[in-house]
This record gives sequence, C-alpha cells and structure tokens, in this order.
Amino acid sequence: MEILRVEHLKKTYGEGENAVHALDDVSFSVDKGEFTAIIGPSGSGKSTLLHILGAVDVPTSGKVYMDGQDVFAQNEEELAVFRRRQVGLIYQFYNLIPVLNVRENITLPILMDGRKVNEKRLQEMIRTLRLEGREKHLPNQLSGGQQQRVSIGRALMNAPAVVLADEPTGNLDSRNSHEIMELLKESNKRYNQTLIMITHDENIALQADRIIAIEDGRITRDEVIRS
Repeated sequence: MEILRVEHLKKTYGEGENAVHALDDVSFSVDKGEFTAIIGPSGSGKSTLLHILGAVDVPTSGKVYMDGQDVFAQNEEELAVFRRRQVGLIYQFYNLIPVLNVRENITLPILMDGRKVNEKRLQEMIRTLRLEGREKHLPNQLSGGQQQRVSIGRALMNAPAVVLADEPTGNLDSRNSHEIMELLKESNKRYNQTLIMITHDENIALQADRIIAIEDGRITRDEVIRS
C-alpha cells in the first residue's frame, strides 16, 4: 500500500545564471512499512528532498502526496498540523529542547497539538529505547546515543505516516551507531513504520529494503535490496 508519492519534484535556488537546481524532476513512491535509504554525494539534493518531504521546505514545482493527501495544497496552519502529526523528523544533531527532560521532549509534538499523552505508548517507547530511569534527565545529562534515542522517541510518539531521518548516526561512534540502527529497524518492523533515511554510510544503506541514489538533483538509481 502506497504511503508516499512524489511527482516531478523540482527545487531551484536563485535565478538566471546563478540558479542552482537542487532537485530536477524527481519522481518515486514509497509503500507503507518500507525502509528506504537515500544516498548521494554532498550537494546532490538529498537533504533538500528530505526537507520537502517533511514540509520544512517548499518545492519550486511538483507534488508530494502523503497518505493520499496533497501536502502543499494546505495552508500554513494545516501544514503545521501536518508536520506534527504525519511526519517524524530525526536529525544528526538531535535538536532536543535543552530545558525539557526526556519525557517532555518525547511528548512535545503531542503537547503542542493540545492532545492527551498516551501513557501506555509512552512507557512502551521508553522501554524500547532503553531510557528507563532517565525520564527526568535533561539532554545535557545524557550521552550522545541516549539523546538520539530521545529524538527517535519524539519522532515515533505520534505514530506518524513517515519517519524521515537525516544522517541519524552521523554524530555517533560505531557502537552507538549500531544501537540506533537496531532501534530504527525494530520500530520499522514492530510498528510497520515507514522509514526514509539519508546516509553517507554504505553499510547502513545496505540494511534498508531499498536504496535510492541521487546525483545533481536527479535519481540515478532506485534498487530494491529486499522485499
């Protein structure tokens, strides 16, 4: 079942001779529960693509459909709700709120939405992320690996349609990188969670179900590794 569809996506920065085509006619679709890795050299357009999928950036032209919804047909208020409910973003540098503890950071999207926290799901998430006993800790009291687990919890807490991860292991040592990848793969399987990940690491990309390679704003390879 298709969860995401991208049609003829273009993103251009600047005008005339100074124009930079970050994305140039990109089209693909992703099925629910699929783990897709997006690879490519620096400046290839992969981060731009991820930001547009998360409605953090706006395309110059083209369409993005998430769970059948035309993402950019929405107004600003609707887009803000879409970002909180439909997309879970995981960044390389965690992006946690320093004055909020583990529990508060994980539940932030729900609280911003004015909704009640599902305590059962929260406790399951904390157990899965191996953060028991650290619920009241602030980010500066956690290791890098623990902070990234909190950011994963925040991305998954709302059960979004798609989780977008931008180099989630790029700031971690090999041991923590392995743990984070195992957690992401576990959530992918346990919750049938759709995961799209940018990575420079070929070993990580090979753990995905599918690899999409981007170069100069265009898809150069789209290969299913496992089905």
